[in-house]
Amino acid sequence: MLRTALRNVFAHKARLLMTVLAVMLGVAFVSGTLVFTNTVSDALQKSSAKGFDHVDVAVTAQWKEPEGDEVGKPHELTSAMVEDSAEVPGAARAIGVVTGFTAMADKDGRLIGDGFQSQGGNYWGTDDPRYPLTEGHAPKGADEILIDAETAKRTGYRVGDTVRMSVDGPVLEPVVTGVFTTDDGNVAAGGSLALFDTATAQKLFGKEGTFDEIAVKAKDGVSETALKAELDGALPDGTVETTTGTQLADDQASMIASSMSGLKQGLLVFAGIALFVGTFIIANTFTMLVAQRTRELALMRAVGASRRQVTRSVLIEAFVVGAVAAVVGLLTGIGIGAGLRALMGTFEATVPAGPLVVTPGTVATAFAVGVLVTMLAAWLPGRRAAKIPPVAAMSSVHARATTKSLVLRNTLGALLSGAGVAVVLSASTMGGSDGQVPMAIGAVLLIIGVFVLTPLLSRPLIAAVAPVLRVFGMSGKLARQNAVRNPRRTAATASALMIGLTLITGMTVVAGSLQNAIDRMATSSIKADYVVSMANGNWLSPDVARTLERSDDVTAGSPLRNAPVRIDKQTEFLTGVDGSSIGELTDFPVRDGVFEVSGTRIVVDHGTADEYGWKAGSDFTLTYEDGEKQELTVAGVYEGNEMFRGIMLDTATLAPHQPDPIDMQVMVKTPGGASDAAKDRLVEALGTNPAIKVQDKKDISNELASMFTLVLNMVYGLLAMAVLVAVLGVVNTLAMSVFERSQEIGMLRAIGLDRKGVKRMVRLESLVISLFGGVLGIGLGVFFGWAAGELVGSTMATYELVLPWGRMAVFLLLAGVVGVLAALWPARRAARLNMLQAIKAE
Repeated sequence: MLRTALRNVFAHKARLLMTVLAVMLGVAFVSGTLVFTNTVSDALQKSSAKGFDHVDVAVTAQWKEPEGDEVGKPHELTSAMVEDSAEVPGAARAIGVVTGFTAMADKDGRLIGDGFQSQGGNYWGTDDPRYPLTEGHAPKGADEILIDAETAKRTGYRVGDTVRMSVDGPVLEPVVTGVFTTDDGNVAAGGSLALFDTATAQKLFGKEGTFDEIAVKAKDGVSETALKAELDGALPDGTVETTTGTQLADDQASMIASSMSGLKQGLLVFAGIALFVGTFIIANTFTMLVAQRTRELALMRAVGASRRQVTRSVLIEAFVVGAVAAVVGLLTGIGIGAGLRALMGTFEATVPAGPLVVTPGTVATAFAVGVLVTMLAAWLPGRRAAKIPPVAAMSSVHARATTKSLVLRNTLGALLSGAGVAVVLSASTMGGSDGQVPMAIGAVLLIIGVFVLTPLLSRPLIAAVAPVLRVFGMSGKLARQNAVRNPRRTAATASALMIGLTLITGMTVVAGSLQNAIDRMATSSIKADYVVSMANGNWLSPDVARTLERSDDVTAGSPLRNAPVRIDKQTEFLTGVDGSSIGELTDFPVRDGVFEVSGTRIVVDHGTADEYGWKAGSDFTLTYEDGEKQELTVAGVYEGNEMFRGIMLDTATLAPHQPDPIDMQVMVKTPGGASDAAKDRLVEALGTNPAIKVQDKKDISNELASMFTLVLNMVYGLLAMAVLVAVLGVVNTLAMSVFERSQEIGMLRAIGLDRKGVKRMVRLESLVISLFGGVLGIGLGVFFGWAAGELVGSTMATYELVLPWGRMAVFLLLAGVVGVLAALWPARRAARLNMLQAIKAE
C-alpha cells in the first residue's frame, strides 16, 4: 500500500501541483511571520540590552500618592541625590538623566521622523559614556547641541551647521558641535535624538534642578544587587525606587516581546485564514482525485485491501504532499521574513542590525502546519472512498449523493447558520468589548453554516444568471449545467473565494463608516477654523496661545488647558478655556441648562455629569493642584464625544491655581475662514516651528482616520494571500474537472463544438463559480460590517452604517476577473484535447 500510494503521488504530479502551492503559501505565510517577528524582536532586544551597558542601577522617583484633597504628583530627583548616589562605596559614577520631546527639522524645514520618535536629552559633562562622540565636542550653553549619527546621515547635517528645532516654545537655532552614536530604539526606527548640556536640557524640558532618572555604574567587582542595596540605604526612603540594569533590560525585553506578540498574532490570524481557505482546496482536490480513482480503489478492495489500508494510502499521499509543501513553504517563508525586514527600511522604519532568526520552533511549526493541515483535509475523502463497496464503485452507483445525505447536510447548515445569525445579532446589542468574543463565535458559526449550505444555495443563484448565459449560446448553457452538476465541488471552490471577500468587505464597511463618523464628529463639534497642537501630541507652551492672540489673523481663540483637580477624593482632569470665545469655536448639543463658561460657572459632558449625579444648577467643590478649594456651579450639560469631554472652566478662574500651565491645543478662528494663505500666515506667526502643527477640520479628520486607512491597507495586503489561494483553488478545480470530463469534451468536439466554444464554456463556468462566491462573500461581509458597526456605535455617537457601493462593485468585478484569469490554463487545456483520444479516455 505504501508503494502504491507513492506511485500515485508521482503519477499525478500535475494534478497535485496546485494543492502543493496552496499548502505552501499558507506555510510560507506562517513561517515568514515567525521568522520576521523573531528577527525583529531579537534585534531590538539585543539593541535594548546594549542601551543598559552603562547602567547597573537606575534610580527613579516614586509617585506621591494623594492624601485627602491633595493632587498626586511624583517626588523630585535633585542634584543632591545624584551626588549622594555617586558617593556610595560601590558606585563608579552617577549620571543625572533628563529627556523630553525635541522636534528637529531637516534642511527643507520638515520634521524629522514621527513626532513620537523625536527626542532630546542631556549630555553629561564633557565625556558622557552613554553617547560616544565620533566627531566634535560636548555642547556648552543653549546655542550648542549634539545630534546622533543616523540623523546626521539622513539629513546631511555636519559639525558647524545650524539646526532649526523646538521643544515646546519658540524655535531654537543651535549649532551642531558634535555627532554621537547610540543604540536608542527611536533612532533606529527613523527618529532623531538631540543632546544639550545638562543645565540647558533641564531648562528646556521644565525640570530645572531636577532629573528624570539617575543612572549609576558600579565599580569593578561590585554586583548590581550590592550596589542597589547601598543606594537603597543612602537615598531617602519612600521617595525613590531603584532597579538593576539587568531587571531594566529584562523588562524592556518583555515589553518588546509583548509588542511583537500582538503583531505576530495579527499576522498569524491572516496566515490561518489562508490555510483555512487552502483546506477547502486540499479537500476538494483529494475528493476529486479519489473520485477519479474509484475503480482503482475498488479493485484494491476486491483483491484484499481493507478499508483502513485504503484510507491509509490516501493519507500517505497527503503526508508526502504536505511534507513537500512544508519544505518549500519554510524556505519561501525565510525569504519572506528577510524581505519584510528589508521592506521596513523602505518605509524608514528600520531596525537594528542582526542575524536572521530561524528557530527550531519555526521549523517544527512549518512542518506541523503543512503536514497536519493536508492530512486532515484528505482524511474525509479517504474515509469516504474506503466506505464504498467494491461492486458499487465499479458500477459508479455511488456517484450521486443520496437524498438522505443532502437533507442531513442542509439541516446541519441551516442550524449552524441560524445559530450564527442569532449569536451575532445578540452580540450586536452588547456594549463595546463585551460583544467582541460572542460576535467572533457567531461569525465563525455563520461562515461554517453558509459553507455547509452552499451546495443548496448554488442552484438558485446560478440559475438566476441563466438568461445572461443564454447570450453565449450552447457554451453558456453547458457552463451553467457544469457549474451545478456537482454542487459540493462548486461550493468548496466558491467558498474559498467567499471567505476572503467576506473579510475584505466587512473591513471596508467598518472603515468607511468610521471615516464618516470621524468626519461628522470633527465638523459637528468644531467651529474653529484651525486647531494648533504639538507634533507628538504633547502639551504646548502657553506662549503659543499668547502669540496667536496678538496676531491680526485671529478673530477668536482659546487654549484647551489641562489641569488636575480633586473632586470627592478622585483625581479629574478639567479643561481650561477662554469663556468668552469657546462658544464661537465649538458647537455641542446642550442636554441641560446653557453652554456658559465664566467665573465659577462651568459646563460638563453628559458622561461626567451622570457619574457625579450633576445637572444644571448643581454646585460642587473641587481642590486645585495648589491645594486651594473652590465651589463651582454647573451651568450646562453638553453632549461630549471622543474628541471633547469633561469639565470646561474659564482660564481666568483657573490660572491663579496653576504654577506651570500647559495647553494641549489652541483653537482659533480667522477672518476669512480656513484657507492655505491663512494657514501659512499662522505658521509664520509661530516662527515656522517644526514642533507645532496647524490643522483645519479636514486635517484633523484625516489624521484620526489615517490609522484606519493604514490598517485597512494592511488587511487588503494580507488577505490578498487568501484570495491568491482561492484563485489556485479555482484553477485546480477547473483543471481537474477538465481532466474528469475529457470523454465528454471529446464528444462535444465530435458533434460540432469548436475549440473556441470549449474555451468559452470553461471560462464561463469559472466566471459563474467565482461570481457566486463573490456574491456570498460580499453579502456576508455587509452583514458582519453592520454587526461590528453596532458595537462601535455603542461608544461613538456619530457612527452610522455607510455602504461603500463603489468598492463593493469593484470587489464583485475582481471576483469575475479572478474567474476569467483562473480559467485561462484549464480552458486552453480543454480546447487542445484530441477528440478521438478523449472519447476513448476512461
